[in-house]
Amino acid sequence: MKIRPLTIEGAFEVTPVQHGDDRGTFLEWYRFDALAEAVGHRLDLAQANLSVSARGVVRGIHFADVPPGQAKYVTCVSGAVLDVVVDIRAGSPTFGAWEAVRLDDADRRAVYLAEGLGHGFCALTDGATVAYLCSSTYRPGHEHGVHPFDEQLGIEWPVERPVLSGKDAEAPTLAEALAVGLLPRYDDCAAYIEARRG
Repeated sequence: MKIRPLTIEGAFEVTPVQHGDDRGTFLEWYRFDALAEAVGHRLDLAQANLSVSARGVVRGIHFADVPPGQAKYVTCVSGAVLDVVVDIRAGSPTFGAWEAVRLDDADRRAVYLAEGLGHGFCALTDGATVAYLCSSTYRPGHEHGVHPFDEQLGIEWPVERPVLSGKDAEAPTLAEALAVGLLPRYDDCAAYIEARRG
């Protein structure tokens, strides 16, 4: 398993080693010890989610209040998605930056994103099935979004006619979310993660 940091602090791309023969393929798609060594603390697993999306569906950009936030370990078990991590932490050196990784059922990569980062993806195939391991459970009222087509972010989604949920379509821009104090603060996220390492 190869784990490499992305350009956004707290985000990592994970590439598993696949073992194949005439029976099929075997791989370890998650190893708590390897991830903990890379990120500096273990991922507490509190919830596992699965979503299935039609081609052209865009989900996100989603995030949770910190603390406790919601770290995620995301992989695509069927089909393909363009997975996007967005730095929405107010005061971060890379505030507003984003990075994309293709997740699919061929390379079987995964993405880890720390508490306080925004997450979204675009389904590149019909039936794109995404599995998430989450560090905390869903908490109504503490989960938020930023509009995925916010011009300030400028995410290059590979879709001509995106399909959004009503909630995502009505999400505020990054500037609007910042103005009303909705975004996590970089210092708070760093302190929370440092406490986890301690």
